[in-house]
Amino acid sequence: MFEKRIISANPMLGGLAPGAATVDRIKKVTVSLAFLPLKTAISDAKVLTGRQKPLTEVAFLFAEIESEGGYHGLGVSYSKRAGGPGLYAHACEIADNLLNEDPSDIARLWTKLVWAGASVGRSGLATQAMAAFDIALWDMKAKRAGLPLAKLIGAHKDGVRTYNTSGGFLSSPIEEVLENCGKSMASGIGGIKIKVGQPDPMEDLRRLEAVRNLLGDFPLMVDANQQWDRPTAFRIGRIMEQFNLVWIEEPLDAYDAEGHAMLAAALDTPIASGEMLASAGEHLELIRLNSVDFIQPDAPRVGGITQFLKIMTMAEQKHMKLAPHFFMELHVHLAAAYPHDSWVEHFDWLEPLFNEKMEVKDGRMMVSSRPGIGISLTDQARDWTVSTQTFGG
Repeated sequence: MFEKRIISANPMLGGLAPGAATVDRIKKVTVSLAFLPLKTAISDAKVLTGRQKPLTEVAFLFAEIESEGGYHGLGVSYSKRAGGPGLYAHACEIADNLLNEDPSDIARLWTKLVWAGASVGRSGLATQAMAAFDIALWDMKAKRAGLPLAKLIGAHKDGVRTYNTSGGFLSSPIEEVLENCGKSMASGIGGIKIKVGQPDPMEDLRRLEAVRNLLGDFPLMVDANQQWDRPTAFRIGRIMEQFNLVWIEEPLDAYDAEGHAMLAAALDTPIASGEMLASAGEHLELIRLNSVDFIQPDAPRVGGITQFLKIMTMAEQKHMKLAPHFFMELHVHLAAAYPHDSWVEHFDWLEPLFNEKMEVKDGRMMVSSRPGIGISLTDQARDWTVSTQTFGG
């Protein structure tokens, strides 16, 4: 699909004029696009309602940054179903703006990249492409300090409660979901999330009852993937009160902050949302209106760690709980740095991409002692790469 090639950046492109505090310079940036195939096609409520096709692969954007001082940073962004080539194209257009810059000036570099692609805005595909660079810079900064990312930011805990999602999709018959639940509990997972939001809500309730009967009082969440309207969410939400859920996730359209606020006020069960929002500003509306009990930002979707930390600060003021979406390898660090209650989502899909494995113990995902994010790309990830461009050298 794409040809691998090397591009030399403009040698005249300069960064910030050096001062006494400038400690290093970015000398090379490599951007890659890879496609991770899933073992089986995955369906949630968006597929069953006809809005999307089953998920068969995930596109990954990798950013690898190298400094003159010999430090390296790895950043990751991703897209499901559509958008991967677009992320890659935008990242390649703006990558050379990082050359000769001090990699420690992360917030300023985020703004520089925004202005480099100002015509496509500060949300959506643009910020998701920038996220890979931002995450790579934070990874490098933590490695320079010799600290895990969570410790660089300032950890409140060394492990975060974790729940499994990958075993509870609607494409799996209930017998398989129950089997997956048993395996997850035996592995030390601290909670289970299953998908709901089918065209027939009664089928959701039957599956939910079967899972609750198996789990007993074990923590259980459900995710409707935005497929209910307001009347359905209120009606089904009230029925689900009996199952003592940790939360109901995305009961309404992701941008219906007002509807989420009304639902959160009406139900005893906590409401969770935020994963589909693609900027800190979009999360602000959920936080301002008290729309959720659990805020669920996704660092690659909102523009990286720099923007994620802004969301954490806003959510902390409302004493909201935090449950970042997907990419557990990164989000365990960010959730560990949050002062209030937090969960991290366990997905085993990404394990073939990274040499390092996450430790789960007594219901929590542990922050490793490895510097930075603590991940490196496998040979398999390299084999799945379809295009690479390098700037500088």
